[in-house]
Amino acid sequence: MKYFKLLLALVFTIVVFIGLNGKFGSIPPMGKFLSPNQGFWQNEQDENLSTNMPIDGLESEVTVHYDQYLIPHVFAQNDVDLYLTQGYLTAKHRLWQLEFQTFAAGGRLAEIIGDKALEYDRQERRRGMDFGAEKALEEMQKDPETLKYMEAYRDGVNSYIKQLQPKDYPVEYKLLDYAPELWTTKKTALLLMYMTKMLAGGDSDLEYTNALKRFGKDRFDLLYPDFFDINDPVISKETDWSFIDMKMPETPESEIPSDSITLSETLEKTNPHNGSNNWAVSGEKSYSGHPILANDPHLSLNLPSIWFVMQLATPEHNSFGATLPGALGIISGFNNHIAWGETNATRDVLDWYKIEFKDTTRKEYKHDGQWKKTTQRIEEIKIRNGKTLYDTIIYTHHGPVTYDHNFKGDNPKAGYAMQWVGHMGGNNQRTFLKFNEGKNYDDYLNALKGYTAPAQNFVFASTQGDIALWIQGKFPNKWEGQGKFLLDGSNPQHDWQNFIPQAFNAHTKNPERGFVSSANQHPVDESYPFYVFNDGYETYRNRTINDFFRSKDKFDIQDFKNLQNNNYNLKASELLPYVFANMDTSSLNTEEMDILNTIKMWDFYSEIDQLAPSIWESWWTKLSEIIWDEYDADPLVMDKPFTYQTIEMLKNQPEDELMDIVSTPEKETAKDLFLITFKETAKELVEWKAAHGDYNWSAYKATFVGHLLQALPAFSRFDVPIGGDYNTVNAASKNHGPSWRMIVEMTSPPIGYGIYPGGQSGNPGSKYYDNFIDQWAAGDYISLLFMQDQDAKKDIMATQTLIPNR
Repeated sequence: MKYFKLLLALVFTIVVFIGLNGKFGSIPPMGKFLSPNQGFWQNEQDENLSTNMPIDGLESEVTVHYDQYLIPHVFAQNDVDLYLTQGYLTAKHRLWQLEFQTFAAGGRLAEIIGDKALEYDRQERRRGMDFGAEKALEEMQKDPETLKYMEAYRDGVNSYIKQLQPKDYPVEYKLLDYAPELWTTKKTALLLMYMTKMLAGGDSDLEYTNALKRFGKDRFDLLYPDFFDINDPVISKETDWSFIDMKMPETPESEIPSDSITLSETLEKTNPHNGSNNWAVSGEKSYSGHPILANDPHLSLNLPSIWFVMQLATPEHNSFGATLPGALGIISGFNNHIAWGETNATRDVLDWYKIEFKDTTRKEYKHDGQWKKTTQRIEEIKIRNGKTLYDTIIYTHHGPVTYDHNFKGDNPKAGYAMQWVGHMGGNNQRTFLKFNEGKNYDDYLNALKGYTAPAQNFVFASTQGDIALWIQGKFPNKWEGQGKFLLDGSNPQHDWQNFIPQAFNAHTKNPERGFVSSANQHPVDESYPFYVFNDGYETYRNRTINDFFRSKDKFDIQDFKNLQNNNYNLKASELLPYVFANMDTSSLNTEEMDILNTIKMWDFYSEIDQLAPSIWESWWTKLSEIIWDEYDADPLVMDKPFTYQTIEMLKNQPEDELMDIVSTPEKETAKDLFLITFKETAKELVEWKAAHGDYNWSAYKATFVGHLLQALPAFSRFDVPIGGDYNTVNAASKNHGPSWRMIVEMTSPPIGYGIYPGGQSGNPGSKYYDNFIDQWAAGDYISLLFMQDQDAKKDIMATQTLIPNR
């Protein structure tokens, strides 16, 4: 079976590279790739799991047990050996992924792929990714303990790399015809920047500036409100904020720049659905009297998986959970005393400033009535089989001038500078190291205090009975409205004045309601004294979750599993009854009426075997597009209003001028749009059925888990039968969704369950490459083997001893 899989991979790969793949520039040398001695055939074998291995840098022997899922259980005698072993094992099973992600983060893909990746690399350099990693590394180097462990991880990765011969390289190196390079501590910083960009790299400042200019303030406030009326925030509305005694910044009288941003292309946006769910119930609401915690991060569905599951134990601490290849410790998991997990807080920590340069040399810029000196950072972008590009990026005190006449601007005396918390440095690695060692709430809180970005909702539970949730990050203390629009880079009142003290970050511990939860919704209500505007907050999953925990007194593990896999579409349930009551159906033919009756009978659960979710998906997509057709017709770049506000306007302002279709002479209303888009939907689905067969939700959605290179279908999994969509708690859409489901009951020791859409191995020829996907799609879990004794042998398929290489 493995032989067939690799042979199939070869056929598809040749087709992709020769026939389709302008993206990667050239095909691999076929002689080398097909060589029986060092070519792809060597990748048919699984990794060696039982031979004792000498490892450079180890102080003592380390025992590594592998369970039936290829999860390594590491027992070391000290932390240096522990993190060295983590680096070694991560490289052993995920080397190509480990390195490729840091090349992407640092804007170095052109070194591998060639000039096809040049614009991507320029964008990442101008985003300040490499600069931010350097700043973060400076902060981490100030902590001797963190630095020591990062160096141990580095040495572990490099110990594995140095053992490799070309025949042993992961197959992606052979496809792209390059070799791994040695790991550095900066690469760990780049990996953390990669996650910061993914989760805190979004903004709409320039788009909102355009919308304000186009619509005026009153219309803008209608289309983009700061709070929705159904706000059910992460920290409940009953929270008393009277302990906050800090003076808030006053809004300056100065105007924002009135530029019309006509950039043909802004920076590549992060996926707006990057988010997650987490929650915990207290012992009072738990069937067993022990708190229960759950976490499921929502990210792109990739192979190899973004997560690598491990157990990391020393005589002093013992933790289990999901790691990020390239970072130290357990990111979402538990130890003998506490459990933790994260969701994205999506706070606005990135602002844009209009910069006025003194002249075309850009050596000085205007600020506070003075001409201040800029600095230059010359980015060296190496291009495979091409000439190295040197891109000069100007830096102000705000940050890098990402847009200027050398990039995507057209005014030699102006530019737009990015101020981003991702550039400010921070020892975010320490937080997770300390979680791994934590024993109680105070340890959890102390671990959080230095964490800067990406802002996260950190859920917590302990065997002592505590539950908590902190919204943690480094947040600028903004005046009302600051950061919504393009700011004046010359006006010191537009600078970030200070930051919200960590103790005043929104949080809750052991709330009276007996549960904590977050699903990327608004963090607080309007009573929170610091300015927080609507930064694209989620409005449906969170209410389904909170309503569930308000629905009864006690919850068990099956309740948690059911909730993580819940496919109820609250968004559809809030719009469709209104549509059915207001749409004129007199012109529908028999076929269209059958489709309408099908969706009318829908119970709003997006299950794989139903037709109604497919009807809804097509209908909603067409409806939301036609409502905001003005945006598509406008030369200015603008973000369309959020989904909840769109539905509110359809229901409450059905005759608003924005309901009119730009391209027709008639004046349409929401009622007309319902019928027009339904007929288009019916036509599409009839044609789809004729071409593909039944349009049940599984077939129509066609969820897939794609290889990181995106152009390798044989290394991907297609047509994964999973329900839900990005508005349901089970937020599985086409190529995005729950990337790690975890449930932990805080017994002593804790009992854990987990699953993710991938497998432990990064080798497409391994049976452990994608073996979790079917269970994940079905809503099943594996019991996590949390070993307390390194001498235990139950449920262990192999044991390897790593020994010091003296």
